Amino acid sequence: MNQPTLVPTINEVRSTLSAARTAGQRIGFVPTMGFLHAGHGSLIEVAREHNDLVIVSIFVNPLQFAANEDLSDYPRDLDHDRALAGEAGADLIFTPDVDEMYPLGPVLTSVTVDSLAGRWEGATRPTHFAGVATVVAKLFSIIGSCSAYFGEKDFQQLAIIRRMVSDLSMPIDVIGCPIVREPDGLAMSSRNAYLDAAQRSAAPVLRRALDRGLDLIADGERSAAVLQREMAAVVAAEPLATLDYAAAVDAATLEEPENLAGDVRLIIAAQIGRPRLLDNAGATL
Repeated sequence: MNQPTLVPTINEVRSTLSAARTAGQRIGFVPTMGFLHAGHGSLIEVAREHNDLVIVSIFVNPLQFAANEDLSDYPRDLDHDRALAGEAGADLIFTPDVDEMYPLGPVLTSVTVDSLAGRWEGATRPTHFAGVATVVAKLFSIIGSCSAYFGEKDFQQLAIIRRMVSDLSMPIDVIGCPIVREPDGLAMSSRNAYLDAAQRSAAPVLRRALDRGLDLIADGERSAAVLQREMAAVVAAEPLATLDYAAAVDAATLEEPENLAGDVRLIIAAQIGRPRLLDNAGATL
């Protein structure tokens, strides 16, 4: 099994990747917050397939956590992460601490992607996407030209990162990869570890709601309002789930049209116990 090299500093990462580029190597990058699961492993495997050198970052970014969220006890297990990343094909793991990433203390520079970040997740967590965009922009600055791999589970995040890269002409090829699911349909997420047994049994309701929406689309339904109502009804039947939103949106703009056309994304978020779970599914009309 490959044992990825841990690289804790920005200077080391830049030096190593500079030498790789000089040697003509293609670089694949998988940014994470650690506590890796098979979903992350699938991203690393895709990066391995298409690149000569694969680097994974593990950094629990304080900028994307609100004061009432779970930064202090976000799950961490570097030994497990290193083993999983190695099995999937990673060569390096960038493991900076907060002082390495933000050496001057409070960050005065923030990256925002206005209209894409203000709705859905952004409406519930208004500071979240500025924190995500800022840290990803910094990671891209550190890593440099590369192909960067993100899971589609956090679809709004993926859309924001793609737009940021385009708007700022970053030399990054952003690649979205399919959601990896448990056998019962639950999208894999580090926060699933917070679910107790009853909550875990309830959690696949998000996927069932999406499936209801996809079935309606296949039967010819094009009203976003109807799809929203029907998906919400599925979640309402699960007493342990509290729906935040269920919607049918344009995949590029994340806006909710009256009538659906083109590339559509069904998106859903619900609270089940402690964690807030997200899921989505796509359709082309």
